[in-house]
Amino acid sequence: MTIQLNAAFDSGNIRLINIDGDTVDVEIVADHLSDFFQWFHFRVSGAKGRTLTFRILNAGKAAYAFGWPGYRARVSTDRDAWRLTDGAYADGVFSFTHSFDSDVAWFAYFAPYTMERHADLIARMAAQPGVTHRELGQTLDGRAMDLLTLGEGPKQVWLYARQHPGESMAEWWAEGALEKLTDPNDATAHALRAKATFHIVPNMNPDGSFRGHLRTNAAGVNLNREWHAPTMEQSPEVLLVRAAMDETGVDFAMDVHGDEAIPANFLAGFEGIPSWTDAQGENYYEFGRRLAAATPLFQLEKGYDKSAPGQANLSMSTNQLAERFGAVSMTLEMPFKDHDPSPDAEFGWSPERCKALAHACLDTLAGMIDEL
Repeated sequence: MTIQLNAAFDSGNIRLINIDGDTVDVEIVADHLSDFFQWFHFRVSGAKGRTLTFRILNAGKAAYAFGWPGYRARVSTDRDAWRLTDGAYADGVFSFTHSFDSDVAWFAYFAPYTMERHADLIARMAAQPGVTHRELGQTLDGRAMDLLTLGEGPKQVWLYARQHPGESMAEWWAEGALEKLTDPNDATAHALRAKATFHIVPNMNPDGSFRGHLRTNAAGVNLNREWHAPTMEQSPEVLLVRAAMDETGVDFAMDVHGDEAIPANFLAGFEGIPSWTDAQGENYYEFGRRLAAATPLFQLEKGYDKSAPGQANLSMSTNQLAERFGAVSMTLEMPFKDHDPSPDAEFGWSPERCKALAHACLDTLAGMIDEL
């Protein structure tokens, strides 16, 4: 039987270069109008009973090539459970091997969160008691920018995910947050909804998600460098969401992402904004301390360097919202690899653990909501 590769589907990305025996050479396709690439998602059929080695020949030119060492690809035969493969990086090539015991298997950079699943999420959550849905507008490809709102309290909480579309773990986190907040038997959710109004954008970049991009929208624009001056021509996603934030104000904000290199969950804050106050900053630091104390799925040792005073990049959402609204604003980063302080040898960092971390974040917020 002939081996076939296919990526012509929602969030698919790969280009077949050559098949030589049991070695399959491929390349990742760059984001449209951009040099960014690292996300891959493809299907292989016709290989049952064989062991194939896949080589990503252009891995060394990827956006974050330093993230390949220690990384392991995901594989699934049912598109539900995504397990770790092996993985090796040398001389600019990332390779992994899989022994096929099924007629078809899928491979991805991380467990995909397709736009079809996004549509199911919106339908399911919009039908929950107390949840309202609003289409803020449309993207450059004509896709809806979905906002879900719930809660009756005065504190304004914004949770928004997946500015970078290849960071699919972010929308898994958003799904977990929504499931907790709409659980009628969750006492913490009841308390939060009484004290705060939640505005949740599960997917900030629908076009990039469908196109199989790593980092950009349909115009090749990195949305998390647009928050100072978004436009409908280049970054309607940011313009629409920021306008909605201006309508409500923002007391607490979490921008949910994935990181290619660091094998741990961590937060990045808004150090360096012009209007920084120690009180505002202390609320951010206290959130991190409490989250680390509450769950082994979070840690404080690994993360990004802090900006120097007055040097924050206000084109990034966390900095912009902290400066614009005086919000306790933060970026949550989750790994493409694993959370090394609490590893999972079979699945690595996974959708289930993304959801568990979302639950822990909300539990932590519940303990601080009165202090914001």
